[in-house]
Amino acid sequence: MNYTDLKTNIQDICENTFTDAQLAMFTEQAEQKIYSTVQIPALRRNVTSLISTGVKYVALPSDYLYTYSLAVLDGTVYTYLLNRDVNYIREMYPNSTVTGTPKYYAFFDDKSLLVGPATDKQYTVELHYGYYPESIVTAGSTWLGNEFDSALLNGALVEAIRFLKGEQDMVALYNKMFLDALGLLKMLGDGKNRQDAYQSGQIRVPVQ
Repeated sequence: MNYTDLKTNIQDICENTFTDAQLAMFTEQAEQKIYSTVQIPALRRNVTSLISTGVKYVALPSDYLYTYSLAVLDGTVYTYLLNRDVNYIREMYPNSTVTGTPKYYAFFDDKSLLVGPATDKQYTVELHYGYYPESIVTAGSTWLGNEFDSALLNGALVEAIRFLKGEQDMVALYNKMFLDALGLLKMLGDGKNRQDAYQSGQIRVPVQ
C-alpha cells in the first residue's frame, strides 16, 4: 500500500475528508509507535568509520534508532563491545589518559556513543543499528506499507478516530485491530525472523 492508497483508505473507512496535514500526522504517529515497538530486521543498517587515537566517542548516523552491536576492528579481528551505562564507563576509566582497545560502550547522547577505554590507536568501528526509515508520507512507498500495511493502516485509523472524538466503542475497536496487527508484526520481526528450524525447531501447534 503506497501513501496515496493509505490516505484514500483512511478517509473512506472514517467517512470523513481530512487535510493533507492531518493525514500526514495520523500516519507519522502510527509509524512512530510501530518502529518504537518492533525491531524489524528489514530495517537494519551497518556502517563503518575510523576512530582516531585517544578518542572515546563514536558519532551516530542521523537515522539511528537503537544499537544491535558495536565492534572495533584491529586489522581483521573483531572485538564486540559490551553495552554499559555512561556512569559505569566513567568509573571504570576515571583517568581520561588511560587508553587501550575499547571494551564497553554506552549511549551518551543523541549524536554519539561513549566507549571505554579511549582508543590506544586508530581503529575501524563497525556499528550495526536499527534505523528510522523515511516516512511513507515523503517517500510515497516504504517496506512497512508494502509488506505489512495492516499495522500501518490500523495505526493511522486509531489516530484518526481519536482526532474525530469518536465513540469509545469505536476507539476501542480500532485500537484492538491495531494491536492485533502489531502483534503479528512483532511475531514476525521479533520472532520468526530471529530463528530457524535447525536451531529452534519447527513451529508446532498442539493438536486437540
